[in-house]
Amino acid sequence: MSEHFTTLFTLLQYLTYLFVFIVGLGVLWILVLYVMDVTQKRNAILRNYPVVGHFRYLFQTLGKFFRQYFFAMDREELPFNRAERNWVYRASQNQPNTAAFGSTRDLRPPGTILFVNCPWPTLDKDATPTAPRIIGPDCPQPYTATSLFNISAMSYGALSKPAVRALSAGAKLAGCWLNTGEGGLSPWHLEGGGDLVFQIGTAKYGVRNAEGGLDDEKLRAVAAHPQVRMFELKLSQGAKPGKGGILPAGKVTPEVAGIRGIPVHTASISPNRHPEISSEDDLLDMLNHIREVTGKPVGFKAVLGAWGWLDSLFEAINRRGADSAPDFITIDSADGGSGAAPASLMDYMGLPLRESLPLVINKLGEYGLRARIRVIASGRLVTPGDVAWALCVGADFINSARGFMLALGCIQAMQCNRNTCPTGITTHNPRLQKGLNPADKAVRVKQYVENMRHSVGVIAHSCGVHEPRQLRRFHARMVTENGQSKPLDEIYGPDVE
Repeated sequence: MSEHFTTLFTLLQYLTYLFVFIVGLGVLWILVLYVMDVTQKRNAILRNYPVVGHFRYLFQTLGKFFRQYFFAMDREELPFNRAERNWVYRASQNQPNTAAFGSTRDLRPPGTILFVNCPWPTLDKDATPTAPRIIGPDCPQPYTATSLFNISAMSYGALSKPAVRALSAGAKLAGCWLNTGEGGLSPWHLEGGGDLVFQIGTAKYGVRNAEGGLDDEKLRAVAAHPQVRMFELKLSQGAKPGKGGILPAGKVTPEVAGIRGIPVHTASISPNRHPEISSEDDLLDMLNHIREVTGKPVGFKAVLGAWGWLDSLFEAINRRGADSAPDFITIDSADGGSGAAPASLMDYMGLPLRESLPLVINKLGEYGLRARIRVIASGRLVTPGDVAWALCVGADFINSARGFMLALGCIQAMQCNRNTCPTGITTHNPRLQKGLNPADKAVRVKQYVENMRHSVGVIAHSCGVHEPRQLRRFHARMVTENGQSKPLDEIYGPDVE
């Protein structure tokens, strides 16, 4: 008994010494931190309030997480509020998206979109499937696109391998296309077997020569993949018009570097525009060259800011002939997203889609090109109301990037540019990637697309049309400054067919 007591007493002594040692280290650390704070001259808060001043920065870091989960209302946050995120989460998990006791959406602010229900909605038996649309009918290999809702440009490199694998497989299951983004064509894009749109950014990753220009042989090699159905020339993107792609050095792994054709572990900074394109005619020359080399539909993606150049572009098309026109134009919004962008551009540059999309549609109608050129709307379109609005205005197709990131499990941690994404979507850290199961997330991608189509159909049928592409501007209204709403055909002008 005495031996047990002695052993216990000895153990308690050791624990006491350990406790005193830890407390001593803590006190020493506080003293060192105090001396460092009062002697440094760069930070007034820490100099005036040594040690305790550090809590300000701790709370500042933790505050955004507490606001998201405890303090922000359902429709307060940006870029996506809790109500929007939850709709995507439920849709991707095939959970019911019904609600009770009334909407929390405020219908009073100017700019709010309201859809006009018909007194005689379309019966289920009268509803029709959304018809496919052909892009580039005069190309040697035109593309018959069956899905109005598709996956927007996100590069391998910006996204992780399991994320790209999930999107690729999900696109196949859903019957929609996946845009590769400007980072080149990876094996993981091809793995799922779905349709692909190959994006050519200003650095021309994957199809570049040693000088950074287009390499026709590499272009043909990419086009030889039957899954690659179209080519998109990126002029600018939502979060950073006037700035090229930015991939931090930590994300440029040997595999990413090999696909892009750049040095390993060196930041991938694309030029802020295509050096070969300095005019509308240069743009048409480039588009036609890519179409001739690949035999597939070609278009361009741009954020609209200055818009007078559209007149020059469409005049040039009519002068050269309609066959010189791009097969599609992707209009990105100033509130589009990106993994890494200068805040000055993200906050201030470009026009939002609410203004740019109807402007482009109207210009195409003015020059008689609406039937020739398909229009793809992109930028913060993640819910059925967003998609239905774009269809009312005149878009042929809708692309979403961040909507599909949410479908993969994104929690809007705002760490896309730091290789620390906690959900494994935008990181190359194997420890963080292991939580993302591509097979499971592919099903979520499929379910998000299917539930989006269904929910947009519900809006269309309530408006009295048989399928979503029959929506017109008079089917929606916008709340104006005086609190009254006006139909979109009064705000934007009549429909352009």
